[in-house]
Amino acid sequence: MNFFQILTKKKEIIPLLLFVSSGGCGALFIAVYSLKKSDVIIDRTRNPEPWEYVDPNVPAKLLTINQEWKPIEELQKVRRATR
Repeated sequence: MNFFQILTKKKEIIPLLLFVSSGGCGALFIAVYSLKKSDVIIDRTRNPEPWEYVDPNVPAKLLTINQEWKPIEELQKVRRATR
């Protein structure tokens, strides 16, 4: 039987297909979105230490609420001393 013939005979399958396809599309969107974020490393040959170049003002989370970033003096001293 053709796919559309099955849908016309069994109409109760239509909402199930809509929910499953929207869930699959949502999962695919989140996967592609996560790979484009700055904290995901795909290619280490061009940038072997990407954590050194992360901008703290750009949120790296899916949802950021009231995030304020302040540099910690002790860590900044250690960072300057090791360079």
